[in-house]
Amino acid sequence: MAKLLYRLQRFLRRTQLFLLFLGVAYIMAGSVLLLQRANLVVTHRGATSPPLSSLPSLPSPPRALGMGQGYKPGSPLDDRTGTRWLMSRNLEIRHLRRRWFHSLMTEKDMSQVERSTPRRNVPQKGSYMGCFLDNSKERALKGSVSTDFHKMTSTMCQDTCSASGYQFAGLEYGSECYCGNHITSLRVRDEECNLDCKGEKGSPCGGVGRLSVFTVEDVLPGQRRYRNVRYRGCFREPEISSSTSLVHVLQPNLTSQSCIEACINKEFPLAMLRSLDCFCGYATPDFTLHEPAEEEQCSQSNTTEASLPSTLQRFYQVYQTPVQDSRCTERKFLPEKSSSLVALSSFPGAGNTWVRHLIELATGYYTGSYYFDGTLYNRGFKGEKDYWKSGRTICVKTHESGRREIEMYDSVILLIRNPYRSLMAEFNRKCAGHLGYATDQHWKTKEWPEFVGSYASWWASHVLDWLRFGRRVLVVHFEELQTALVPRLRSITSFLNATVTEDRLLCAESNQDGHFKRSGARRPTFDPFTHDMRGLIDGLIRAVDQALRDSNHTGLPLEYLPR
Repeated sequence: MAKLLYRLQRFLRRTQLFLLFLGVAYIMAGSVLLLQRANLVVTHRGATSPPLSSLPSLPSPPRALGMGQGYKPGSPLDDRTGTRWLMSRNLEIRHLRRRWFHSLMTEKDMSQVERSTPRRNVPQKGSYMGCFLDNSKERALKGSVSTDFHKMTSTMCQDTCSASGYQFAGLEYGSECYCGNHITSLRVRDEECNLDCKGEKGSPCGGVGRLSVFTVEDVLPGQRRYRNVRYRGCFREPEISSSTSLVHVLQPNLTSQSCIEACINKEFPLAMLRSLDCFCGYATPDFTLHEPAEEEQCSQSNTTEASLPSTLQRFYQVYQTPVQDSRCTERKFLPEKSSSLVALSSFPGAGNTWVRHLIELATGYYTGSYYFDGTLYNRGFKGEKDYWKSGRTICVKTHESGRREIEMYDSVILLIRNPYRSLMAEFNRKCAGHLGYATDQHWKTKEWPEFVGSYASWWASHVLDWLRFGRRVLVVHFEELQTALVPRLRSITSFLNATVTEDRLLCAESNQDGHFKRSGARRPTFDPFTHDMRGLIDGLIRAVDQALRDSNHTGLPLEYLPR
């Protein structure tokens, strides 16, 4: 027996030495490989690029690109192909660095590091107008803004602007799309728009502080078809009409279509008709569009009879145009690190992304996240990549509910939604993404009852845990935010200690849909909730309702459960 143990000990010692030898060899081989690659890059750069001696000393940005796919040692690529791949990666890294510190550089410095890049002749949908100056304080195009850090193309941007009634589409940083009907900045050399579109290599998508501008496909007036034009209702004229009806348009044979087109051309989100007059403007504290009048008032006001009393001439028919209200589109990180960490906590599927969108519009500051969702980041939620405890975002999204995770936050906005709708929304997201819908086939699988069995109790425990361990809690019901957006959003911004104007709140209401609202309200053709599921969920609703009341909060909305 002792002999066997002795042999076993010798074997284990030899094994340890062998593994140690393999580890050292692996590290040495990796080091040699990295040195070879670095030597190739330096050699290529020295052969083709002049020294940038005038480049100021600046902090290095974080590394944003990995090696990716392409050249690999031992692959059947010739030297010329490998070199071309290294040059391409090198250019991408330099572009990212330009974006990182462009705000610290002067125009003279920037002109010294800009380089023109060879491009393929990619066919464009509209006419290319040229490269124009652009900055956050004075936009070249002052209409709507959209972002896609992954799939942006010139065609996508032009289609977005065309559908919203704009004449020009501009692209910047390879991923940002701006729309407008007027170009308000100077044109510069085309070589300064040297960044490719994220979704279309070889197509110009602006540069650092540079906008590649295209005209969208021209359609004759009267033949345009806009999306998202909706009738808001009949409203009484405000006492100070000049603060709202900024533009008075006189047109022969005035129709609602011609008035809408005129206001779109002037980049206003509201078109208002009164008798033979057309007005364009914004919602303001004097004209909030929160108190509609009877439709008969507008019908009488718009009659052409001369005997109509003048008191009936004070009502507008109001239409919401596709033009984005630009008063609340600019966002940034907090100028100073916040000493208070605020959570925006909800059960998955409760509308957290939508509320983040509203908070960013109302406050002008980015929201962060405990997680990282590349899809959200690609669509403009720049705080998604920021470290959640950095203090640079106004609040932090989380779905966590453990005591340790809760006590990391100083306060919380606790978002609650009807569990029936939350469960369906989260199941839709799991099956079809942020904007898709699960099919009837999905609802009939065994995954759905298993999902309800585990997630329904999570919905309840999430609320109960935050009520129990949260230090300072503001409860927000999703349904109340839908029906009374401005007052509920005002209470949220007050809780965040953010100074917000009434105009900005109304702008957020005007742009409330954002990019993550599912189109329509598609539901399965049958009721997916069985009798047993409803019994479980209704019991959890009662428990949460009672816990809210015991914590001196208002109970759940009546629609959650027949009482």
